[in-house]
Amino acid sequence: MILAGDIGGTKTIIGLFEETPTCLQAIREETFPSQSYGSLEAVLDQFMGPGSRPPLHAACFGVAGPVIEGQSKATNLPWELDERRLAEVLRVPRVKLLNDLEAAAYGMLHLEPTDLCVLQPGLQRKGNIAVIAAGTGLGEAILYWDGARYHPMATEGGHADFAPRSDMEIDLLRYLQRERGRVSYERVLSGPGLFNIYRFLRDSGIAPEPEWLRTRIAENDPGAMISEIGLTGDDLLCTKALDLFCSIYGAEAGNLVLKALAIGGVYVGGGIAPKLLSKLQDGTFTNAFSDKGRFAELLQSIEVKVSLNLRTPLIGAAHYGLTLLGRRS
Repeated sequence: MILAGDIGGTKTIIGLFEETPTCLQAIREETFPSQSYGSLEAVLDQFMGPGSRPPLHAACFGVAGPVIEGQSKATNLPWELDERRLAEVLRVPRVKLLNDLEAAAYGMLHLEPTDLCVLQPGLQRKGNIAVIAAGTGLGEAILYWDGARYHPMATEGGHADFAPRSDMEIDLLRYLQRERGRVSYERVLSGPGLFNIYRFLRDSGIAPEPEWLRTRIAENDPGAMISEIGLTGDDLLCTKALDLFCSIYGAEAGNLVLKALAIGGVYVGGGIAPKLLSKLQDGTFTNAFSDKGRFAELLQSIEVKVSLNLRTPLIGAAHYGLTLLGRRS
């Protein structure tokens, strides 16, 4: 039995998986509000429940934060995780912590065709694959191709400096610099980042903010409201915020391809992309993605897919857990 987890700033998903002759089968899954718990151990205690527990052979958790020498401090949670401590608590011989995008990258290799939507067709080539995912934060990873198989590689590229490409994006950078000083891509490409873009456009006088919209944003998750209203076209500010968000998203995905020479393609994951699928399909994302000067032709040849399966990081963690048992997943 393999215990797997996807640990995010908003929610934590825990699952039990069993190896069968043909697949890795999910036995049970449960979602927990991360901010309501003081530690991963508290979540696991509730998931496993009192009394006798099923024998575990391996455990693997994807966490939104850097993993260094088996330890991690979650970026958007006050949690500290340690492989040795988790092994003791769970009484399991093998425990592995992965960066959440490392887990997601591994999970992409095990998705069904119906879990993916092609944004840009491309050449079918073996080579490195780029993975980018906006959600509560911005994650980036690489699937390195060694000539025979793929290896997930974690990065913290979402915390790299935001690089504007237009006068408007330069103004956005300056707007956020006045508030925060340094501005990373995550401050723009995330749920909170979409709200930052919206506030910039509002305060720049691009369009007025109607009272009904101000109220809805104040009473709900701002990023979710802006996405929902922007997709309907009911408000100009929300529509323009989505335009700018998707353009920057595509540009940064293209940046990641260049850095990794990801001729094998791009996977776009995270919780935001499936909700904005119709917007991502209108060309805003892909036009910015391939707008790379002398490398435009290369970028136009790269296949870009959106993962529609929100369980991708959990699937990846479970399959990585299988490798801890000496199985090739």
